[in-house]
Amino acid sequence: MAQKLLNGQPWYDTDGNPLHAHGGCMLKAAGTFYWYGENRTGNRYVSLYSSEDLQNWRFRGDVLTADSPTAAHRVRTECRLRNDDGTKKNIERPKVLYNPRTRQYVMWMHVENGKDYREAACGIAVSDTPDGTFTYLGSFAPFGCMSRDCTLFAESDGTAYFLSTARDNADLHIYRLADDYLNVDALVNRLWPGEYREAPAVMKRNGRYYLFTSFCTGWAPNQCRYAVADSMDGRWSTLTDIGDATTFRSQPAFLLQTADTCYYVGDRWNAEDYNGSRYVVLPLTFTADGVPQLTYTDFAFTP
Repeated sequence: MAQKLLNGQPWYDTDGNPLHAHGGCMLKAAGTFYWYGENRTGNRYVSLYSSEDLQNWRFRGDVLTADSPTAAHRVRTECRLRNDDGTKKNIERPKVLYNPRTRQYVMWMHVENGKDYREAACGIAVSDTPDGTFTYLGSFAPFGCMSRDCTLFAESDGTAYFLSTARDNADLHIYRLADDYLNVDALVNRLWPGEYREAPAVMKRNGRYYLFTSFCTGWAPNQCRYAVADSMDGRWSTLTDIGDATTFRSQPAFLLQTADTCYYVGDRWNAEDYNGSRYVVLPLTFTADGVPQLTYTDFAFTP
């Protein structure tokens, strides 16, 4: 193993370049982990890295940029990847699922104009391979609702859900996706109205769903809280604190399950230098009755 990743320290890919994969997600295919995340350098939006051991990450390319191909898919979508003046938009929290029906990799994301947060839209892009250039299908407001911080979740039968903050972040919506994952099919839940939860991250364990979120405090970290449910469209428990008062100076990005370990993956944002933001990865353990526990460790991706 060439390196051991330390939480909160700069991370580099196997070429020695800074690893830019914030607010992202991981997929595993054929023994390889694929890590998608935000990259705001140059004309980039989303970069991809791969690893077999979760320690050494190889750069696989910029899978979505301001110059990526676009295609019309739905009516009344904004298909441009740049603003009218040629400046970049903001693409945040890219999440990717593989659709076994269409054999496509589908990316959902939060889209803003790069100047403020008034656009509050979700965007979609697709690729035939995990590391191919994604084609952007545009952004829109699901059922006319604002959409900001978001995540995706898929059941073993292929049913997928899109979770995103709405109503100026006051509420969290859960949408069931269409079979092709390219549109919302139904708004199946509205969670915690007026609680201002963001940065959703969800996983399923032993038939129960766990949803982690943070409070809205801008770039500053705060207390992560979780809730549990027996179904995505069912009743969720009240929010419960996990970790310390600042979630070990991080905000949730996603939850990762491997063969023998669960991980909390978070971003340690740097408000003065976004590109200097770092990562925190911690083991997520559970008591015998299914209560999640998060404790700090120095090394990332270690049980």
